[in-house]
Amino acid sequence: MKFGVIGAGQMGGGIAQVAAQSGFDVIVQDVQQEYLDRGRAVIEKSLARLHEKGKLSDALADVLGRIKFTTHMQDFADCDLVVEAIVENQAVKNALFEQLGGIVKPSGILASNTSSIPITVLASASGRPDRFIGMHFMNPVPLMALVEVIRGYATSDETAQFVTQTAEQMGKTPLTCNDFPGFVSNRILMPMLNEAIQCVMEGVAEPEAIDGIMKLGMNHPMGPLTLADFIGLDTCLSIMEVLHTGLGDDKYRPSPLLQKMVQAGLLGRKSGEGFYKY
Repeated sequence: MKFGVIGAGQMGGGIAQVAAQSGFDVIVQDVQQEYLDRGRAVIEKSLARLHEKGKLSDALADVLGRIKFTTHMQDFADCDLVVEAIVENQAVKNALFEQLGGIVKPSGILASNTSSIPITVLASASGRPDRFIGMHFMNPVPLMALVEVIRGYATSDETAQFVTQTAEQMGKTPLTCNDFPGFVSNRILMPMLNEAIQCVMEGVAEPEAIDGIMKLGMNHPMGPLTLADFIGLDTCLSIMEVLHTGLGDDKYRPSPLLQKMVQAGLLGRKSGEGFYKY
């Protein structure tokens, strides 16, 4: 199978790596060569670690050889499945899928790795809503078992079956949900992270104490504020805004502190500072 990935960042690179490990021929596209070079370096480092631990079934060179990097969208023309993993912005994704719908062969399936944007909206932009689906991988992709499979209003049974089987071939556990804002994962997770941020804003406790209480008391592997920094506070804010707008309930209102930190450029790990310094 020919597997396309749009975006060579943390999520796109991870998806491409796992697809190549699964024996698929992979094409990774990004807008600039420097992004592709950075993504390639991260994939090579990750595969080298797996190789050292004896967790790579194929030779390292063979897996890397199955990944092609490009800046040209036209290279997706004969892909069987293309997964988008770019910025969490509906207008940007709509424009991308409108373009992609005119490039990928008619039988090809388009998927979005969006963590909250309505699949039905993106499907309409693609011009092939029956062959469009949400394929939400978890971060870091090589380690996390779940793929949230989100059917849009017009997604066909055949499309859902193909994507479910593909996820299984990638060693993942696909679980299906319907197209509601935030799906299941982020509808439950993000309000918890947002509430932890509110606790910081209101002076309920220091970030270290909040994270420690959730780790030691609830057995969470990572505290909510550490996790928010890991995800990216800008991404957290985008998801909360989608939930708030889409569900119309004030319990999803983004914390003013979250909004202020994003305005200040404190985005978490990727900017070097969020609730903690990196």
